[in-house]
Amino acid sequence: MKKTNLFIPLILGILLTIPVRAQLDARLFYFPDVSATHITFAYANDIWIVSKDGGTANRLTSASGQEILPKFSPDGTSVAFSGNYEGSSDVYVISAQGGVPKRLTYHGSGDRIIDWHPDGEKILFASSRESGRQRFSQFFLISKDGGFAEKLSVPYGEMASFSPDGSKLAYTDKSRLYRTWKRYRGGMAPDITVFDLKDNSHRLIATSDANEELPMWAGEKIYFLSDRGPEKRYNLWVYDLNNESITQLTNFSEFDVHMPSIGPEEIVFEADGKLHLYSLSNGNIKTVGINIISDQSNLMVKTEKVHKNLQSASISYDGKRAIVEARGDLFSVPAEDGPVINLTNTSGVAERYPSWSPNGKYIASWSDKNGEYNLQLIDLENGEKKILTDYENGFRYQIFWSPDSRKVAFIDQAMRIRVYSLETNKTSEVDKGLWMYHGGLAEFSVSWSPDSRWLAYSRGEMNRNSSIFIYDHQAGITKKITSQFYNDYSPSFDPDGKYLYFLTNREMNPEYGDFDWSFIYTNSAKIAVLPLSAETTIPFQVESDEVEIVKEEPEEDEDDKGKKKKDKKEEDKKEDKSVFIDFENAEYRIVLLPLKSGNYGELHTLKEKLIYADRLNGQDASNLMIYDPKEEESKTIIEGVDGFALSSNGEKLLVAKGGALAVIKAEPDQKEFNNMPLESMESRINPKEEWKQIFVDAWRLERDYFYDKDMHGVDWNAVKEYYGSLVEQANTRDDLNFIIGEMIGELNASHTYRGGGDIEDSKRASVGYLGVDWEIVNGAYRISKVIKGAPWDAEVISPVSMPGTKIKEGDYILAVNGVPLSTDKEPYHAFYDLDNKVVQLTVNDKPSLSGARKELVKTIDRNQDARLRHLAWINTNRKMVEEKSGGRIGYIYVRSTGLDGQAELVRQFAGQWNLEGLIIDERFNSGGQIPDRFIELLNRKPFAYWDVRDGQNWQWPPIGHFGPKAMLINGWSGSGGDAFPDYFRKAGLGPLIGSRTWGGLIGITGAPPLIDGGTVTVPTFRMYNPDGTWFKEGHGVDPDIEVPEDPTKLAVGEDVQLQRAIEYILEELNNKTVSLPAHEANETR
Repeated sequence: MKKTNLFIPLILGILLTIPVRAQLDARLFYFPDVSATHITFAYANDIWIVSKDGGTANRLTSASGQEILPKFSPDGTSVAFSGNYEGSSDVYVISAQGGVPKRLTYHGSGDRIIDWHPDGEKILFASSRESGRQRFSQFFLISKDGGFAEKLSVPYGEMASFSPDGSKLAYTDKSRLYRTWKRYRGGMAPDITVFDLKDNSHRLIATSDANEELPMWAGEKIYFLSDRGPEKRYNLWVYDLNNESITQLTNFSEFDVHMPSIGPEEIVFEADGKLHLYSLSNGNIKTVGINIISDQSNLMVKTEKVHKNLQSASISYDGKRAIVEARGDLFSVPAEDGPVINLTNTSGVAERYPSWSPNGKYIASWSDKNGEYNLQLIDLENGEKKILTDYENGFRYQIFWSPDSRKVAFIDQAMRIRVYSLETNKTSEVDKGLWMYHGGLAEFSVSWSPDSRWLAYSRGEMNRNSSIFIYDHQAGITKKITSQFYNDYSPSFDPDGKYLYFLTNREMNPEYGDFDWSFIYTNSAKIAVLPLSAETTIPFQVESDEVEIVKEEPEEDEDDKGKKKKDKKEEDKKEDKSVFIDFENAEYRIVLLPLKSGNYGELHTLKEKLIYADRLNGQDASNLMIYDPKEEESKTIIEGVDGFALSSNGEKLLVAKGGALAVIKAEPDQKEFNNMPLESMESRINPKEEWKQIFVDAWRLERDYFYDKDMHGVDWNAVKEYYGSLVEQANTRDDLNFIIGEMIGELNASHTYRGGGDIEDSKRASVGYLGVDWEIVNGAYRISKVIKGAPWDAEVISPVSMPGTKIKEGDYILAVNGVPLSTDKEPYHAFYDLDNKVVQLTVNDKPSLSGARKELVKTIDRNQDARLRHLAWINTNRKMVEEKSGGRIGYIYVRSTGLDGQAELVRQFAGQWNLEGLIIDERFNSGGQIPDRFIELLNRKPFAYWDVRDGQNWQWPPIGHFGPKAMLINGWSGSGGDAFPDYFRKAGLGPLIGSRTWGGLIGITGAPPLIDGGTVTVPTFRMYNPDGTWFKEGHGVDPDIEVPEDPTKLAVGEDVQLQRAIEYILEELNNKTVSLPAHEANETR
């Protein structure tokens, strides 16, 4: 360390000539650690080091991407950290005096540094590389010089600290440190366990319903982070191993303590964006003043290409240009020739949902220039920009111009449909929707009649069907045009104002599944037409060729100039373009067009033709179609589009496809897709200004969409003021995400997430895998285990298990593509950038090249390796259940309640529904959707049995399980994984066995994106029970039979929760026989 102390003054002497403004009294330090003399920490995604007394910090790392979690070696001479230099987050070591980082891990799954072993020779890290469930990590030890990583016997692990002699580990099996949910008390709240690495014994310490995090072992005390105090903020606490007493050490009430780490004499932690030292000897707290010297180049105003941040677009009336929203700016982009023009150039202001007026003169959009989203009008003749409205709270969606360019219609997040008049500067309230869903609001559309008087739209009804409504802007009256018997949507006036076309889901064609006799209804949409006048015939009315009789017309009088006079009534008639709507018995005039039903959307009308999207089942893309009602023929315009817009003159289409835009003709067979020059869209970005806008946008979205208008009693304005003050200290987009996370965490609600945005990028690479576990024997890498699922799990197979491959457990892998496999590094280093590639392995049954053979295999990628391990874990559990029950009980694992979870449930149910009992294991369930269909499958009841003469009698429904069931749950099960056991219990299907679930059913239905592509989720609903009580948010679903995880038994492969479920089902089967019932004697008839 002497060299470091000499180094710092030398640097400071050189920097005395730098202007004072370059020396920052910085905040927002992360992951600090302290040695006898120095503090290391992460700042602006790099690792820094500074004297314990504070002062000017030196940067240790400077690579792109994140370097985080620095930890001093016990002697303070080295710093281990997690960094992304070569494509994944791995463990590195660097001298505390600087130098070249040494890479230790190579797996590719993301390795998180925990701490050094007390001997200073090894480093502890956490990784999900072998967990198979991807919901928890496990602990590994690796030499500071590299080599093979040894997995510890602790079954699940997130944060840990060694005892002074290294024989024990104080750890948490879960962690909430990176979660944005404050004051949480659910089943995922971590407790601290002391685990003996010699005999696998364990004991829980300092348990409560609060969060106990980051154990730090010093002598006979274990310090830790907890929010168990009256403040319900993270503070420092200590557990005395001798007398088992627990003492609170800090009492912060306005903000939390973050990421404390212990050194020889102090605990260093971050609070309020600053670093503090807590003295172990006297309990004094000292704030460490740190100066950062940096060019802060990431804060410089920069010119950015923004085509990857495209969010919406609108086509001009003639299709020659489009107005495109990207990164909060509006761009005029030519269809073919001409410059790309940034019309706004407003870094720090968001302009959203631009719309080009039919007369070509104006661009309307929403702008938050004045603090809230209000209507902005850009006059393209003189470039003038004007804010027209002074709306208060709310987010507003697409803008729809009237054909006369004098009015706009729109909907907001509160589902209020409104019309703003440019002539009167007044806003008319049209209607209000019922069913809140961001996706539906973003896709909401209206259709103006050609005379700009009538506005047609669809709105949801109480039966969840939509009806067509027409608003008379002249009279201020709304009338319903269709009943709610069917789902009617996407209305569109024809250009002549004679008809209203719309889509309607009324062709119910059941499709039976391959698995059983259940059915679904797809492709139910038809196109309907409503003649607006009772006197108007339908477009495809039966016609007859007739001879026209020419009538003689009287000569017309001439005026004084010799021109023929026109009848005034005829003139008035020609000039009168008013649309007349006969509302009486209107629904009786609806006719379905003779076009086969499908999955249709986005209906638009042309002169005597219709354009619509034919949505491809199971895909996001659609085929764009044009239909001629007279010819009764539909043709393809272009295939595989993501969206489209029709020009006001009906001749051109703006089409989105694969991230590109193009303008095409509104005609069939458009083969050419000439990309518009989106890459030429550039904005001048001031990061600080943009981050302020993003922060306020995130705050507004929560304010406007959160299900509880009172924000769970939180003073939301005060929250904005406090966390907003930290935005000025942000140096990276990751800093901003941290601040937003802390802010939304104050709501004390589940599903409050944030992420993404214009974050610092890093190199991306991948690793190939063989689907095996490794060991070092006789100085060489040997396959200790080939990972296998069930024999029928063919979706992913270990490359060494493929037919024709002769590699087996116990074989040595001596080289990869001719390069020797060195034990100085993890075996994965030889498979860098070789995922899903054919490689040549040098294989032998001994650690020698003598007699070795060459084998070709195709590697799998990280996701496939994880899936293979997942299937192997399922099969191990299934075989255990089969063995202990004598084949009477089935085992089904459900990893989520999304589409993948439903597929898992049905796949495993199909093979085991006929067994007497079933265990449904939803531990580690990551949620997804609400699983009512899961329960319907499991809750089928027998209605009848069929007696067959020569075959097996069978039940109806033919696929259904009628025997005893039980469900396994734990604290990693959440969201849909909370609802699944809750519904299982309500359906009376059997007991819940295990430990309490996560407890998060304040849910999300989508939210608008942030301007740089970042996201913030907003909980828009909360689940409550049929009796009116709330689901226990922040508590979770309690088990009927509580069986905590037992780390000691799990360490040797014993699953006490699964064993208890087997015992329960066998007890039930002993009391009740599950078989086809016998019927009474056959009748003589």
